[in-house]
Amino acid sequence: MLDLRFVRENADRVRKALADRGLEVPLEELLEKDRCRRAVLADLEEKRARHKRGSKEVGERVRRGEDPAVLRREMATLSEEIGKLEQKADALEAAVRGLLARLPNIPHESVPVGPDETYNREVRRWGQPPAFGFQPLPHWELGEQLGILDFQRGVKIAESRFTLLRGKGALLERALINFMLDLHTKEHGYTEVFPPILVNEASMFGTGQLPKLENEMYRCRDDALYLIPTAEVPVTNIHRDEILAEEDLPIYYCAYTPCFRREAGSYGRDIRGLIRQHQFNKVELVKFSHPETSFDELEKLTNNAEEVLRRLGLPYRVVVLSTGDLSFAAAKCYDLEVWLPSYGEYKEISSCSNFTDFQARRANIRFRPAGGGKAQFVHTLNGSGVAVGRTVAAILENYQREDGSVVVPEALRPYMHGLEIIEP
Repeated sequence: MLDLRFVRENADRVRKALADRGLEVPLEELLEKDRCRRAVLADLEEKRARHKRGSKEVGERVRRGEDPAVLRREMATLSEEIGKLEQKADALEAAVRGLLARLPNIPHESVPVGPDETYNREVRRWGQPPAFGFQPLPHWELGEQLGILDFQRGVKIAESRFTLLRGKGALLERALINFMLDLHTKEHGYTEVFPPILVNEASMFGTGQLPKLENEMYRCRDDALYLIPTAEVPVTNIHRDEILAEEDLPIYYCAYTPCFRREAGSYGRDIRGLIRQHQFNKVELVKFSHPETSFDELEKLTNNAEEVLRRLGLPYRVVVLSTGDLSFAAAKCYDLEVWLPSYGEYKEISSCSNFTDFQARRANIRFRPAGGGKAQFVHTLNGSGVAVGRTVAAILENYQREDGSVVVPEALRPYMHGLEIIEP
């Protein structure tokens, strides 16, 4: 959430940010309701002061033996006016907060301006896509031939875009989770947590999923709880409504969780295989940072996610998202895109974002400066470190051999009981 005073005093900058994002948000309505709210509050303050003086005068007249009846009637009328103004102020306050919650974050000045993903800018590449001497298969065909991915039974158990992993496929999924957690905790300094995968509305609001993305979420029928779309939600809310110590910043957390997204739209080839599932596993990285160092922390976080792909020997590229492709809450975002031979292109496997103080304002996460003074909002960051199902797809496709077998990356073999080749 943006600071209301910032919006009021920098309306032109906010207008430009909305235009750069290509969004139509009722900014003018917000500014007008805020103006009315402040006018009502000023009137309310003046009438409360008059009521206080009048009530004191009633007591003084009684002590002097004078009749205060007329003044009492005036104070009663004034009290009714105050009550109505309080109701109006509360209604305007709720309206302002509701409209403010619909404003996205302001893109950082380094973010390329453009209406969609075609304006994303490539930052760097790592590795070379494999050159096959045969026609490579997509991972969904490979997985079925190897007997490790069962799409048909996944649909039978649940519905489309749910997959059953079996045998070495299940082992590969688990191996990747443990490999990523060990890398981030032992070498990158993250503290592992295992949070609830059901969260309340306050948690979803705090990270910006509500109200904008409610239609993409799975919600419990009988409880006001949601299945998490990413571990970003529960992990960021670990410190909701808390004041942290400045000397404890930055705080690094990582978490493995299953994730759930309805994503009802059509995504062409992405709905085949493991690229866009309703249920999927991720290892998530979350940071709470001092505002002065958060963009340095974003670079470190992105590098931490990249290291997963480098250790696995998977070719990838990094792109910085344009204003039109940024998520609602992000001020800047890098996408890591892994090479998938079945597509003949790079596909997203991680998004690493700095939300500045946007989520912290919604979730009320602050820190107390070491030298004392007023508590300030932290900056929050997160990134996938990385999406597990898409990594499975990338390994199957990039490490496949002509006989239909798949080589296990060396970094994973200790987690696969020494297995070097996945064979039918």
